[in-house]
Amino acid sequence: MISASARLLRLVALLAARPSWTCAELAGRMTVTDRTVRRDIAKLRELGYAIESDPGPWGGYRLRAGSRVPPLILDDEEALAVAIGLREAALSGALGGDQAALSALLKLRQVLPQRIAHRLGEMDAAFVHTPRADKPQITPGLLLELAAACRQGERARLSYRDWEGNATVRDVDPYRLVHTGRQWYFVARDVAQGQWRTFRADRVERLHLTGHPVEFTDPPDPALLVSRSVSTGPYRLQATVRLPMPMDQVLRLIPSTVGAHRPDGPDATIVDIGGPDADGLATYLLGLATPLRVLSPETVREALLRRTRELLAYNANDQPEQRS
Repeated sequence: MISASARLLRLVALLAARPSWTCAELAGRMTVTDRTVRRDIAKLRELGYAIESDPGPWGGYRLRAGSRVPPLILDDEEALAVAIGLREAALSGALGGDQAALSALLKLRQVLPQRIAHRLGEMDAAFVHTPRADKPQITPGLLLELAAACRQGERARLSYRDWEGNATVRDVDPYRLVHTGRQWYFVARDVAQGQWRTFRADRVERLHLTGHPVEFTDPPDPALLVSRSVSTGPYRLQATVRLPMPMDQVLRLIPSTVGAHRPDGPDATIVDIGGPDADGLATYLLGLATPLRVLSPETVREALLRRTRELLAYNANDQPEQRS
């Protein structure tokens, strides 16, 4: 006779296999009495499974979507399919900037049977993702390694190559992974400098956990840190502007990869934008074709005013007659 826990797992698998079962059918498939089936159904309901039943001799049991997510019973092929789907969602950023897919994949990999984990590893090695020309390549294994480091709460030794190709090794305290819609960024505290940093995940060469536990007392907003780094980090000049509209509208004009946004009350937004020089920033701001105020620096405000006056003067002049 199988144990009660194994019998419950078997019952869940049967209920998930088709829309409805009668009590007699379940008892026959499990080689138990009708009374045992009813008792096991009651136990599953206590565990959070939403199981509906219809009275009468022709009534039966069926699963429906519940308010909680109880344990799932997956066979080998189903487990592999779920793992692959989660991996692809993480790589593509299909779920946006959160880490739901990565977190679920980490949990699933911890409980996968060795034979399934081995097959998934073989597929990771065999499959090659062809990114767009402007999208860097990152392997599923590295992405999971960085995500695991963020969950582990341990200091790590990071081998990294910057945009100029310079290789460095530093101790970092991993915190979060952030997806911008284009690529992944690894947010960590640089131990030697005592500063929060963002690292392009595809430029990470190795990450080794040291076993030294770390705690964060006042961590930054990782999404805001990445947005600020991406939008202003590569540029020599930064400007701060205020737009009289809510942040969701401003994000449609100025994406998070271009500027770092913060609300200024319910009906205004302040954005930090980087650019090559004052004229370049003024040209970009003028092209937004929307009311805004340059808060700083003065050079950008003057460049914007100068370009606006030139445009007004050009349109105020009499236009030459058009040839017939």
